Amino acid sequence: MAEQKRADYASTRERAAGAWVAAVEEGSPAWEAGIEPGMRIVRVNGVEPRDLIDWRWEADGACCELEVFDPRDNTTSTCELWRESGQDWGIDFTDVLFDGIRTCVNACQFCFMAMLPPEARATLTLRDDDYRLSFLQGNFVTLTNVSDEEADRIVTCGLSPMNVSIHAISPEVRRSLIGRRADRGIEVLERLLAGGIEVHAQIVLCPGINDGAELAATLDWVEARPGITSLAIVPLGYTKHSRRFKSSYSDDAEASRAVVRLLEPYQERARRTLGLTRFQLSDEFYVDAGLPVPAAETYDGYPQFYDGIGMLRSFLDETELVARERACDLRRVDESLAEKNLRVELVCGEAAAATIDAFCRALSPAGRARTRAIRNDYFGGDVNVTGLIVSEDLLAQLAEDLSGALVVLPEVMFNFDRLTLDGATQDRIFEELRRRGAVVCMSVPNPGDYLDALLATLDPDR
Repeated sequence: MAEQKRADYASTRERAAGAWVAAVEEGSPAWEAGIEPGMRIVRVNGVEPRDLIDWRWEADGACCELEVFDPRDNTTSTCELWRESGQDWGIDFTDVLFDGIRTCVNACQFCFMAMLPPEARATLTLRDDDYRLSFLQGNFVTLTNVSDEEADRIVTCGLSPMNVSIHAISPEVRRSLIGRRADRGIEVLERLLAGGIEVHAQIVLCPGINDGAELAATLDWVEARPGITSLAIVPLGYTKHSRRFKSSYSDDAEASRAVVRLLEPYQERARRTLGLTRFQLSDEFYVDAGLPVPAAETYDGYPQFYDGIGMLRSFLDETELVARERACDLRRVDESLAEKNLRVELVCGEAAAATIDAFCRALSPAGRARTRAIRNDYFGGDVNVTGLIVSEDLLAQLAEDLSGALVVLPEVMFNFDRLTLDGATQDRIFEELRRRGAVVCMSVPNPGDYLDALLATLDPDR
């Protein structure tokens, strides 16, 4: 499985307006000019940067002139930076957005933020819908809050690809799903496609609302627009706090199979005419339908991997690769477990357990490794993914006595501040598991990283 990014949801750190310098590479042009962390870039070539896009656009040449604010003495000075071909300026900023985040103006029926527990921390309810984060970080956006000027900027600056949520194409269905500004999203999307912007699109499929005939109409619309190079279809997810939804495709295997069947002719036509599958279903549909996940070649290089498209296939294929190419490392881990009288418990969400079992079998044919699927009681509903595991469920469901256990926690359950969604720190969780007698480590949840983490934990001096 390709490397998973750590969850970047809802950092507890306050966003500071402005292009604040977080780090400067030693020996870089910025370092030579005397720029230091804690300073703020006020202007670049006379332009006040709104975001990292402006910075890259204005500072694209061999030299640039900066106005720099130093908060230590509240002074602003100018400096000129020069660089060699291919050299970076050497500046990292505290944020990619310098003028604040654009929030959502929609009222989506399926919004996960509306299904959060009432005690969830306030930062989790921030509903971003910022086209810049679509380009810079791969976030999906609806484009409903994009002005004509911003649409022109996307085209002029070539902010491609963009990740865009479509959900449905019929105006009445879109307004029902998204809200009164739904038409604006399609208007802007057409404008971007006409301007040559590549789009990766997404549909959140809601039973009885935008599936069936409406889904077919949306697929027809996408099929006629080659600028949409991939379309991800993901199922509605709901929590126990949802007032609107109490079931989804996870509760109806036949409905999941119907979605798979509906998509097949579109996939076949795309492969025949374009050499790409283009129309992609999230892994959940195959799991819920009781069907095998497709072969790797049908995922077109995994352009929407982080939307849950092809993660299971990638994991299974990498498990086979690791078993072939790193057999000695697998054997070393299994022998070390036997020598130290340890067993491995790989923590994951219920959705991934059966797939991760394949790695456990490759790691220890003698059965010294197993998955430990955590049921998500905190969110409830059909939430069962690894990235949404919280500390209260983890600690409640792991044994009180973990003597002899090497517990591997998934890195994706923590955000950049090393917090879980219910606010526990990574240090606190490690401390509690060690109190119970466990050896603890953390890993990106894919076979190669699992193996590296286990080797480092079992033989730290290696």
